[in-house]
Amino acid sequence: MITTQQSLTLLKNTKWGAWALVCLYVSLFSGVVVGIQYEYTTPYYSSVSIDLIVPFGDYFRSLHFYSSQFFFVFSCAHLLFVYKETEKYTKGDWIKLTSILPVTLLLLFTGYILRGDSTGSSAGIIGENIVLAIPLIGDILNDLLFSITETGMRKIYIHHVISLDLLVLILLWSHLRKYRMFLRDHLFVLTFTFCLPILIAAPLEPDQLGITYISGPWFFLGLQELLRNFSPLLAGVIVPCCFLLAIYSLRPPATRNRFALTFISAWIILYTILSLIAYLR
Repeated sequence: MITTQQSLTLLKNTKWGAWALVCLYVSLFSGVVVGIQYEYTTPYYSSVSIDLIVPFGDYFRSLHFYSSQFFFVFSCAHLLFVYKETEKYTKGDWIKLTSILPVTLLLLFTGYILRGDSTGSSAGIIGENIVLAIPLIGDILNDLLFSITETGMRKIYIHHVISLDLLVLILLWSHLRKYRMFLRDHLFVLTFTFCLPILIAAPLEPDQLGITYISGPWFFLGLQELLRNFSPLLAGVIVPCCFLLAIYSLRPPATRNRFALTFISAWIILYTILSLIAYLR
């Protein structure tokens, strides 16, 4: 019988970082295949056409979807289990490392919006309203990032396929330069990532008349529940920013900032509970 200590050791020794890079490369490759066929002026029609008309289009769209999700999950696990090893990092290196997570979330979020289905359309409207709620600079940020109401999906598409990808690669550059990773050493995760789209297609949800509640992306559920009870500024800007600031201040060793560690733990627990509530609605 495997003890708790053995389980933790096994998790710590898992090559989460290498798995994340494998999924990143698969995501970039499949993203190019899907992006060539995608037309941002007709997002939902384009997504459906990719699935139904383009040869193996549904497979590559699903491959891009799952590999991107795995990259984020594995990156979180990697940061958690190598946390103590980052003590030698400078403050700038730590901020760059942890900034990969919110940028990746923004990449996933824009990917949901580009689907153009009921979930994507709702996510786009909510995201735009959250940005517009920011005092003084809300209009400027919305014009830079979203502006869906005025320009449709054009800016979302540009950021998803160019701006945010470049930003992730820039933030990862020090890692990519230091650590070599060979695909042959990670055939399990590579095989799983390539086989999963055959078994489970990526979601694509048409508009449903009479439906008044639409669940957002899995990582957005807790925020969605907060928005039901609080203003967009508090729920969509202040609460997430407090979490990011706590992460940035938690550079090892954690003992130097126990308040940030306590705050992050409580935040994650509360967000998980809110996500479960939203999921069960």
